[in-house]
Amino acid sequence: MKRRTKIVVLGSALLLTAGAASAATASDAPRERTTASDAPRQREAAALTGTAKLYRSAGDDITFSFDAHLAAKDKADPSKATGTFEFSHYLNGEGARAEVKVDCLLTGGKVAVVSGVVTDSDLPGAKGKRVGVTVHDLGRHDRLGYSWASTGSPVDTKELPKCVSSAPFEKVAKGTGDFTVVPWQPEL
Repeated sequence: MKRRTKIVVLGSALLLTAGAASAATASDAPRERTTASDAPRQREAAALTGTAKLYRSAGDDITFSFDAHLAAKDKADPSKATGTFEFSHYLNGEGARAEVKVDCLLTGGKVAVVSGVVTDSDLPGAKGKRVGVTVHDLGRHDRLGYSWASTGSPVDTKELPKCVSSAPFEKVAKGTGDFTVVPWQPEL
């Protein structure tokens, strides 16, 4: 037998012996009772989290924050998503902010579309309006879009359906993009 073959055979024998010893030790050990908290946690069906400021050369202070989730048990129905998101837009001390209750979350790869109804805002007429936001999680170069991109204001959007937004055309400011998208994997 050649030297190289002997080393491979000897290495394989050692691995087999170690594996058998580990299995014997594990089977000889007293079994612990498992509880529900010991059970492996199931991955959520989809998620969008994180905060970023948009890049604007004029100095606008525009921030978006997300904490949206779709539980594994609701995998087949994105409209059962829960959570909130917030956004604000200020320039020269004037602007508005809004808090939104999530009503839908769809993700695919590193792109998420989330929608919800504004629950609190200092923008007149915004409360009760549905808005949508799209995020593309590109690491340090995330992008974002929003349903009011073509109207200029969430107030001017009429009867927006759930999970509708625009393409993620805005760039986030350098050093602020920390969005995380958990991709949705529906059973098809």
